[in-house]
Amino acid sequence: MKLYYSQNLNPRVAVAVAKYLQSPVEFIRVNPRSPLEEGAFRAINPNTLVPVLVEGEGKAPMWETDAIACRLSTLAQSDFWPGGADLPELIKWLSWSAYHFTKVGGVFYFENIIRPKYVGQPADQAALAEAQSDFHRFAKVLDDTLSNRTWLMNNRLSYADFRVASALPFAQAAALPLEKYHHINEWNERLNLIDAWRYPFAGLQ
Repeated sequence: MKLYYSQNLNPRVAVAVAKYLQSPVEFIRVNPRSPLEEGAFRAINPNTLVPVLVEGEGKAPMWETDAIACRLSTLAQSDFWPGGADLPELIKWLSWSAYHFTKVGGVFYFENIIRPKYVGQPADQAALAEAQSDFHRFAKVLDDTLSNRTWLMNNRLSYADFRVASALPFAQAAALPLEKYHHINEWNERLNLIDAWRYPFAGLQ
């Protein structure tokens, strides 16, 4: 299997999952939007985005971080992706991440990291100001949730933790306003005790 990735927010999660599960994948770093790579990469993912998991043997390439995490967990026969009666709770957190907490964290990520580095422009302060209210609204929900539990689901580590924490490895560079959210910060420290999460790109080119 091959996992195509970059060092950006969503691909980082996919690489961390593969490392955590010790999945037998070959990691291939790409820049699919580069003029030199975009045409060839479109055959792997018509969206020309990473991550993408390619298994071979007639299987269609799989893109999107959550789908890849599900597939790798299934192949590993791991409950890192909770199933059965716990599946709706997992989907709740994945949806909440996508539409709320990580979405608004992504505004800080884009404006303070991506825009200056790749677009060559300063952060849009109006966009950041608009994102502040939503960030604090959803950070409080997460902080309150974590006030009486170690992990998000059943007090054991699961993909819900990796997914909801997607933006946290970039917190300092993205200037996420997390100072007053003690439970989130403690949860982040626990996550950073996991090598696969803290250094997912270790040993990769």
